[in-house]
Amino acid sequence: MKILVVGASGQLGKTVVNEIKSRNHECISCDIAGDVDFVMDATNYDEVMFKVEKINPDAVINCAAWTAVDAAEDENNQPKVFALNTIIPKTLADVCAKINCKLMQISTDYVFDGTGERPWQPDDKNFGPLSIYGMTKLKGEKFVSQIEKYFIVRIAWLFGGPISFVNTMLKVGQTHDEVRVVNDQIGTPTYSKDLARLLVDMIETDKYGYYHATNEGGYISWYDFCVEIYKQAGYTTKVIPVTTAEYGESKAKRPFNSRLDKSKLVENGFTPLPDWKDALRRYLSE
Repeated sequence: MKILVVGASGQLGKTVVNEIKSRNHECISCDIAGDVDFVMDATNYDEVMFKVEKINPDAVINCAAWTAVDAAEDENNQPKVFALNTIIPKTLADVCAKINCKLMQISTDYVFDGTGERPWQPDDKNFGPLSIYGMTKLKGEKFVSQIEKYFIVRIAWLFGGPISFVNTMLKVGQTHDEVRVVNDQIGTPTYSKDLARLLVDMIETDKYGYYHATNEGGYISWYDFCVEIYKQAGYTTKVIPVTTAEYGESKAKRPFNSRLDKSKLVENGFTPLPDWKDALRRYLSE
């Protein structure tokens, strides 16, 4: 199977490339720059149509995205946010439809409005994103869903690379006796290595549609996550739970309810991701 990974220089992209290669599929990596098989500006429609059609892959996994949620609210950044989160998925959808190729789009819990306590279902349509990031990701989803062979996989609280909540909390814990962490935003972490395994499991099939994918282990708050990070890392830093209001509003509104229902994975024969505490333990040991 020939699989093209777009955005292969990023945290998730690199991990997906490694997973594909470990299974002896033909993997072709591309990004705007970096240690990739070829350079491609995925926001350039003509360039994408020409290069992807020439490669003629069996599947494309799109890991390219603007993920700096607060910076996305800055007016000067919004054209680039839109280009990365909406235009790239649209262009890839067009070329994949043309060459009859599978397309996997990585999306986010931020497409929902974050209200209530009921876990969001993969096929829920009551969106209402609260931020520019969520809005542009939702628009990208809609373009991808218009082709025949698509996977849209929503994730939340991704960690596994140098820029993540885990690494930030570890750095803060080294220099502070106590930290304040919100306890009213609820979800589940997603470890990039575990996710990459699942994504390749999925792309090897024709079980198309919307999916949710985070690690198992139940729904927790960012406070709970931080407590476990320090426990496993052996830190004595005190973690103080605070509400979002007490912590102070950020530029981009965060969803309070990031619970994602993942039962569709099992229903379609996919192996769920391991418990998030186990995932954290493996990440810290590496």
